[in-house]
Amino acid sequence: MPRDIPPLAEVRRITEKKRDAWWTVMLVDPVATPLVRWVARYTRATPNQLTWGAFLVGLGSAACFAQGDWRWLLLGAVLYHVSFIFDCMDGKLARLTGTGSVFGAWLDFVFDRIRVLVCSVALMGGQYARTDDVLYLWLALAVASLDALRYIDSLEIFKIRHGMRKQIKARMRAARKAENQAELAFMEDLLRENPEADLETDRDTVAPLEPVAPQEPVAALEATAMPGATAALEATAAPVSAQVPAPRRPAVVDLHQEFRRRFPWWVRCRNFLQRHRIRAHLISGIEFQMGVFIIGPAVDAVVATTVVSGALLLVFELAIIYKLLLSTRDFTRTINSFETAEERVPAATSVSS
Repeated sequence: MPRDIPPLAEVRRITEKKRDAWWTVMLVDPVATPLVRWVARYTRATPNQLTWGAFLVGLGSAACFAQGDWRWLLLGAVLYHVSFIFDCMDGKLARLTGTGSVFGAWLDFVFDRIRVLVCSVALMGGQYARTDDVLYLWLALAVASLDALRYIDSLEIFKIRHGMRKQIKARMRAARKAENQAELAFMEDLLRENPEADLETDRDTVAPLEPVAPQEPVAALEATAMPGATAALEATAAPVSAQVPAPRRPAVVDLHQEFRRRFPWWVRCRNFLQRHRIRAHLISGIEFQMGVFIIGPAVDAVVATTVVSGALLLVFELAIIYKLLLSTRDFTRTINSFETAEERVPAATSVSS
């Protein structure tokens, strides 16, 4: 008997990410989401079973790549795309049915890395056997290395950003011990929760966070710079009676203000992409894999597409590292502003006494 599963529109809302790779948004979700709804309704398949399915189809893709002939390369490219669809379906099924697990997340990550490694060796090894060109051996090493580098870099950047946010939250918690201090929010969180917000950030609308002494307003990046975010914040605020002072809006910390100031045009591009659920990191590990294992084999241009995909991946990774560098400068200024405010508080107290 079919299970009671929501309509497709609701399934999309539940299972599709607010921001995702453009390849996933345009070429995977339109197929994967209806399939997930069908699987959830008519089968008892689990997310881990779909993960295994994606892995086995990926191995089939590698077997085709190893043959070297273009017809086999084309079949391998099709199978790789099917494997990636299954790979996206496991997470969607977990979100839709509430059957996700920590082990499943680990299994998905490990199988993804193995699939890339095996397909790299099979694709380039098949071409080497066909041409005796040692360049393909170097390309196999390059593909595996770039895939590993991309995930290691992503993990380390996440850890650094998490550490910066944790330190700022700790300092703000200490500041809120003083009476009448505002809450804290991060600009990137407000933008993530409000993809429709049309933020135009420039020198006039962006100011550094500057905690101040008690009873004084907090000079910060206010949500008024973001119409969409402001509406979301005000909608969550509880009604306040006339006798009770109105609560302060959250102080908003923007750890990317220097990047936005230097590249204001990118803010507009980012807003456009995000309104279509596409993340700003246009060439990530997903697009890199698709270039190497789908586009290259399909058009029988393995060397050219691998080199171009690898170069674009490196360009975007370097851009993210540069953005991280600018973000650390914003972080330093924010921490220094706390220290300046802490120095002013004792001085203000001594004067009043």
